[in-house]
Amino acid sequence: MSFRMKMVVATTLNVLATTSYAQKICVFDPLGSQGDNFSLIKDYAIEAKKWGADITLKPYSDERLAALDFKSGKCDATSMTGIRARQFNGFVGSIDSAGGILNSEATKMVITLMANPKLAADMIDHDTEVAGVSTLGSAYVIVNDRNINSLLRLAGRRFGALNYDKAIGVLVDKVGGEAIPVELKEIGPMFNTGGIDVIFIPLIAFKPLELNKGVGTKGAIVRFPVATTTYDVLIHPDKFPDDYGQKSRTWFSNQLNRQLTLVNKIEKGIDSKFWMDLSPNVTPGYLRIMREARISLTRDGIYNKKMMGILKKVRCRQDPKNYECPLTDE
Repeated sequence: MSFRMKMVVATTLNVLATTSYAQKICVFDPLGSQGDNFSLIKDYAIEAKKWGADITLKPYSDERLAALDFKSGKCDATSMTGIRARQFNGFVGSIDSAGGILNSEATKMVITLMANPKLAADMIDHDTEVAGVSTLGSAYVIVNDRNINSLLRLAGRRFGALNYDKAIGVLVDKVGGEAIPVELKEIGPMFNTGGIDVIFIPLIAFKPLELNKGVGTKGAIVRFPVATTTYDVLIHPDKFPDDYGQKSRTWFSNQLNRQLTLVNKIEKGIDSKFWMDLSPNVTPGYLRIMREARISLTRDGIYNKKMMGILKKVRCRQDPKNYECPLTDE
């Protein structure tokens, strides 16, 4: 082979090497490779081949480790809850704000919006891009004592407060509770053994964490959502083909009905004996406290101001007569 031919071959191989993509996604799912979240990402990996990616999946039952490996570059992408993802992207991470979204219709409106190309710039923060937003359903208050059914009775109670989410600590302080710092994987065991009295969690985790043990015969799931819970895919965009992020976000938006159907099935599958309804006289107080917390947390830079404006527009679109709609402090 002539020198010139060798150079042509070498150049061709080099081009192929630079345009061939192989990535590893660190996937958080409490049930590891057997969970519904992992199943969603498996389907995603198959679809991503159409966009020039060649993805392998690594399951993580510990979300903290998935985040650390993504941050250190051991993973080219990761999937995790929106609250944990807030450290990488405050805009999308603020969807999970207290009282920001309180029903599935609003959830669908907001998450669909995240796939709009007009918001593409908001998806990028330094070396991280949000490549997909999905839902895990609403987060509910779960208590180990049905007598905890009013704001006054929350005072002095021990709340499981995720140690990486400052927002929960602010909420707990406003109701006079005691915030017990916990990691996500610790919430189930601590609640089930009586180490904490109150938790906020999506019901997709009820069975995997065996929370029925902590609820027992005296506790309950309070039928009052306090936030939506998102499930986000984050990538290091330099490891993926051009325009990959937008194609990816569009795919996840198209999976919303699938996820909402799953969430609805799980919630309806929980025995009615575990549920407790709040008195209508109590809910305005909860909504007021959550609104005060959002304003405070936005002022402190924990929640993203632009996202707070979007969530408010959605709430007021659903309920134009809501007292907060004419106010301008959020």
